[in-house]
Amino acid sequence: MSTEIKPYLSIVSPVYGAENIIGKLVIEIIKSAGLITGNFEIILVEDGSPDQSWESIEQSCRKDKRVKGIKLSRNFGQHNAITAGLSVAKGEWIVVMDCDLQDRPEEIPNLYRKAKEGYDLVFARRVNRRDTFTKRLSSRVFYTIFSFLTDTRQDSSIANFGIFHYNVIKAVLSMGDYIRYFPTMSQWVGFNSSYLNVTHAERADGKSSYNWTKLFTLAFNNIVAFSDKPLRLMIWFGLMVVFFSFLIGIVYLIKYFMGHIVVIGFTSLIVSIWFLSGVIIATLGMVGVYVAKSFENIKERPVFIIQKTLNT
Repeated sequence: MSTEIKPYLSIVSPVYGAENIIGKLVIEIIKSAGLITGNFEIILVEDGSPDQSWESIEQSCRKDKRVKGIKLSRNFGQHNAITAGLSVAKGEWIVVMDCDLQDRPEEIPNLYRKAKEGYDLVFARRVNRRDTFTKRLSSRVFYTIFSFLTDTRQDSSIANFGIFHYNVIKAVLSMGDYIRYFPTMSQWVGFNSSYLNVTHAERADGKSSYNWTKLFTLAFNNIVAFSDKPLRLMIWFGLMVVFFSFLIGIVYLIKYFMGHIVVIGFTSLIVSIWFLSGVIIATLGMVGVYVAKSFENIKERPVFIIQKTLNT
């Protein structure tokens, strides 16, 4: 029989482009987690990073057996890497945080104390974000559009950082979505939740791997994955086009019988054809996107593949 003692606290962090941060990240997490319990684990998931992040994880794993390394076979994306880490986490309480030290490990005890007030999950709310202006702007635009299209209330100050009871994580892992977005999924499962204002730090090293293309792709995929409102909006738009076309038709019919129209206009005909063709193509394209995403889910491919592990 195994005599392994399950950890009380698990800290999961996806790693990408962080070879110079890992050592400091682990030291600060150990210091903060130790204020809660000595029985904890740190799970670092290397997501196909182009630098020497895995080597840095290996060094930390050799120094402390509580540090566990997971190397994915390629880059699957931040939220898929989080899912990989959550799948091996055994703690009763699980913390999810980014690896760039903008999510400060010093806040972990505060999140835990808030959770012990009777909450199953506590989200960290970044009061003063220390990101670039463009990143803050793009985040605000995304969450505004996302809130509108999903008919939910989304907060741009909420990201991955938070503490979650194991039952919450089990529910998140049970979701079969091919497109993974941890903040929204953890809110969708419900449970008794709360928020805690935390201090947001500057990135310890390097720069964010998210560019405008990746941010747009992330936003588009999540809108499609969590909402069918774009399709419903296209229906309403089509009905509006039909309604205004009917009104214009009546106007031109009246003008015709009054003798104001001698030659049927070529311009109005061409404009109508091009406009309606554009509406039809856009609608078919939107339907095609949803069909494609459904096809991806039907294939049931894994959202991550683990190449190797350390201390697990």
